[in-house]
Amino acid sequence: MSSYLAQEVHLARRHEEILSQRSELLQQMETYLGDKKTKKTWQTQAADAAHKRNAALLNDIEAAEKKLQERVYLLPHPDTVKLETLYWASIKESLPKWEQFLLGRAEVPIGFEKMKTAKQNISYPEDDSQK
Repeated sequence: MSSYLAQEVHLARRHEEILSQRSELLQQMETYLGDKKTKKTWQTQAADAAHKRNAALLNDIEAAEKKLQERVYLLPHPDTVKLETLYWASIKESLPKWEQFLLGRAEVPIGFEKMKTAKQNISYPEDDSQK
């Protein structure tokens, strides 16, 4: 009978070990599943944020493309660009002649006439009330 009692004690201890291991494994499984759920939630949020970001970037690209297409029609004619380039080249060429005058240190350069001011060109009709 003592062998049955010893075997019963041994089986009870083994049963407790198995229950302890089971409890530990259940705890690990719950932790793993919780971490997995958290990770999945985070990945879902990251995917949603990436989707929104990509949609915004796509909208920005489409808007930029539309602006560029509109600009193609607004580009000045090549003759206009050429005239503008020649105009600014002539300005740069004549600027040294005018620099001292523009700074108020000299008279109008030789070869240029003084322009009449707008005030001198305006003629006022006589006012009847002043007579």
